[in-house]
Amino acid sequence: MPAETHRSKSSTGRREEWLTWLLQSWLNGRVMKMISRRIATSVLGIGLVVLPAFPSCAEDDKPSKKPAIDADGFVTIFDGESLKGWEEMPAGKEKAWTVVDGVINGDGDKGRGYLVYEDIQIADFELKFGYRFPNENGNSGVNVRAIPDKTGKREFQAYHVDLGHVGIGKQVLGAWDFHTPGRREHACFRGDRLVIDKDDNPTVTKIQGAVTDADINKGEWNAVHVIVKGNHFKFSINGKPASEFTEHLPKAKRLEKGMIQFQLHDPGMIVQFKDIKLKVTD
Repeated sequence: MPAETHRSKSSTGRREEWLTWLLQSWLNGRVMKMISRRIATSVLGIGLVVLPAFPSCAEDDKPSKKPAIDADGFVTIFDGESLKGWEEMPAGKEKAWTVVDGVINGDGDKGRGYLVYEDIQIADFELKFGYRFPNENGNSGVNVRAIPDKTGKREFQAYHVDLGHVGIGKQVLGAWDFHTPGRREHACFRGDRLVIDKDDNPTVTKIQGAVTDADINKGEWNAVHVIVKGNHFKFSINGKPASEFTEHLPKAKRLEKGMIQFQLHDPGMIVQFKDIKLKVTD
């Protein structure tokens, strides 16, 4: 065989081997930094190699970015653009919860229910958020340690941070509500400090400097800070204490952990939430 022919076939074989290696490497995502996403040009003179723009395996294997934790240990759980990480309960034919102009918007005319964060069980935590009733009327709030109600009297059992429009009354705005079928549902109104003893007997004292209607922005944004730790529950509105309770019941009668649920209570109302931040402490 002439030397030139032998060299030509040998060279062709090496080029074929190189092309095979290139394609395999591309599929493994190892050469994506050396070539464009759409076209790879052979440097050995074998012509143009066109590769489809599939994402590399390396890109698929990248872990999802974790939410940033701020200086106080809080994570933002609403991205201002979507309801990713949230679930509507019960799911209605019309979506009662949407994102409008960067805030969560609950429309009472589209169904009563809850917007639930990730449907996960949380015991101890701090929760911060802003709320408003833009039409200056409404009844809402947040369920904490919420679980399905097996008695069927309610959809969920929970301890409830009660919020409503200015003028609705201290039994709603700034109160704790007990959604606890099967046990006593105590009164803990705005300005109250409630202690429940082991026999389910209540003692109520007044909180000095508690938030009043005059401290709450009617139809505008207000800031809420909820703290749940063990058997102690409290929250504030615009930096002033609203109400709190401590329970000493046997653990079997308490709600130990559950979901965080934002409530949509009545038709004819709009409630909005923003700047939702969570710090899990258990």
